[in-house]
Amino acid sequence: MKINVPLQAGFLPDRYTKHADAANKVGTYPVVSFPIEFQEVPSEAASLAVTLLDPDSIPVCGFEYIHWVVANLDPQLTELPADASQSGAVAMTYGNNSLAGGLLHVTDQQLNRHYLGPTPPDQPHHYRLTVYALDQKLALPDGFWLNQLESKLPGHVLATATAILPVKN
Repeated sequence: MKINVPLQAGFLPDRYTKHADAANKVGTYPVVSFPIEFQEVPSEAASLAVTLLDPDSIPVCGFEYIHWVVANLDPQLTELPADASQSGAVAMTYGNNSLAGGLLHVTDQQLNRHYLGPTPPDQPHHYRLTVYALDQKLALPDGFWLNQLESKLPGHVLATATAILPVKN
């Protein structure tokens, strides 16, 4: 399986990051998700799951920041279009990002259960996008946590693809 996210000058385009204009934010948070192209998804796949994590956040906040986690995407998709997270144009099960956690506890589901654009505070960060092709749909409710997704993956992953997405400070 392969994935592709269009970059500009080697970085995730500003529209999807802290550099987005006000029309692409809710308050100070960038919320327009970037497009993802899917290729060579196994024909036996029953669903796709997506995670976007920031390992470069560990020295900043003490944990790997969760920016986006979704499950139960249609495996026949060839592209997840821009703004799919907020628009509702593509059916998916929405997981919680780090805003929903006890340290930040943002209760607005438009923010804590959808794409939360990268906002590196100190230097360029390298975000890890992973797409999983799974042999079944996962029994997860909207508002599931990353660890709940990870506990359901063993024995069901047919293929994975990972892309590192640099984001300028």
